[in-house]
Amino acid sequence: MVAKSGSRCCCCCWFLGIIVVIAVVLAVVFTIRHRANHSDDIAPGSTDKKYADALKIAMQFFNIQKSGKLENNKIPWRGDSGLKDGSEASLDLSKGLYDAGDHMKFGFPMAFTATLLSWSILEYGDHMDSLDQLDPAKDSLKWTTDFLINAHPSPNVLYIQVGDPETDHKCWDRPETMSRKRTLTKIDADTPGTEVAAETAAAMAAASLVFKESDTKYSGTLLKHAKQLFDFADNNRASYSVNIPEVQSYYNSTGYGDELLWAASWLYHATEDKTYLDFVSKNGEEFGNFGSPTWFSWDNKLPGTHVLLSRLTFFKKGLSGSKGLQGYKETAEAVMCGLIPDSPTATSSRTDGGLIWVAEWNALQHPVSSAFLATLYSDYMLTSGVDKLSCGDTSFKPSDLRKFARSQADYMLGKNPETMSYLVGYGDKYPEFVHHRGASIPGDANTGCKDGFKWLNSDEPNPNVAYGALVGGPFLNETFIDARNNSMQNEPSTYNSALVVGLLSSLVTRSSSVESFK
Repeated sequence: MVAKSGSRCCCCCWFLGIIVVIAVVLAVVFTIRHRANHSDDIAPGSTDKKYADALKIAMQFFNIQKSGKLENNKIPWRGDSGLKDGSEASLDLSKGLYDAGDHMKFGFPMAFTATLLSWSILEYGDHMDSLDQLDPAKDSLKWTTDFLINAHPSPNVLYIQVGDPETDHKCWDRPETMSRKRTLTKIDADTPGTEVAAETAAAMAAASLVFKESDTKYSGTLLKHAKQLFDFADNNRASYSVNIPEVQSYYNSTGYGDELLWAASWLYHATEDKTYLDFVSKNGEEFGNFGSPTWFSWDNKLPGTHVLLSRLTFFKKGLSGSKGLQGYKETAEAVMCGLIPDSPTATSSRTDGGLIWVAEWNALQHPVSSAFLATLYSDYMLTSGVDKLSCGDTSFKPSDLRKFARSQADYMLGKNPETMSYLVGYGDKYPEFVHHRGASIPGDANTGCKDGFKWLNSDEPNPNVAYGALVGGPFLNETFIDARNNSMQNEPSTYNSALVVGLLSSLVTRSSSVESFK
């Protein structure tokens, strides 16, 4: 009997051992899966290679879009172009960035590009620097703000467009060989345009912070222009889309109140002059659209303004006049609650695959901009020790916002039904027929305005890869047609690039925010 009892004990030991082994294996599997789905578990200081590689690629598109006499040109199929831009007004407007797949310089979205690139550098410049991307980012920013400075020759005059889009779009040629007249469009006291003047003021103010330590004189010049442009915009309130109807077919503005708030917000960060804080407090009820979350874009700066001013409520607790920022903070929270998929107020504007989807044209602008704002807000929460965001009766953590942001970035980089990376040059499959004149024409081709259309209509992939271009993106049913004539889905833009650089920079490593831009 004793022997039999010992045998049973031995069997029980083996059985328990097997159970322990199974439990350990299951725990390891669970941990691996958990970490795969939660990249916040990355050790502090380590780099997420996927986002790091994508960022390095995304940065290249700014060089592809540069106009003027190129310095240290790293794009073999690009050369000098637009050297006489601005000459009819005795100005040097040769620099700046071409807008998209054409050769237009639209001041409104170009200024937004500069503002967003500045914000990205200010928040995540250390992440960029760890990948040797900070200097290239600052170089691309200065290339743009050099243009904006020259486009503002006097306090109440701003040149807002180089080229005629109707003429430009009738040609398919390389920027290096274009020979058509480059007409200029301006706003002034007789023909004001508040939104474009205010957006340019925002760009100048934000950029002045970027260069404050490295180039004090240039920073001061930018700030001087920013103040003048804000005064011009505020004292001559009128929509540029109304005063210059020709712009309505391309970058039509739906209002200028958001740009005024956006510019004043950046000027306050750049100067700490309470006048600008009073402006956003005083004008919030009229222009802030409090309690009604909207989508951040080149036309609507309100979500960005709500988040930027929330920054002050997180980091400057005793700030005089901060009570006037409450509407901005509450609306920023509403924006965030609308983005988190499990929130009771989550937006239904999504594809089945989870991508934020708002518009057919340039569909990726809204998910990328939303994800960028989400990472910013998450980092503000983490840095200030705020551990939860209340959405109705449900609370969410900063990591929930970052999880949403990663989902949008991952979709963009290929985790989608098409298994297509919409960032050109990243991954094994990306668009090969990008709607981009320079990329579609061989660098040694000597084509004119009209005969270049054979390259538009060619069945061959682009001979030049537009590295870093973020194309428009998928339809609501998540399909994508890689065709050069499909400008709705397959045309990149520089302001998309600024947004994606900001998003990828924020995701490169476990993140937090500096409490002050200074």
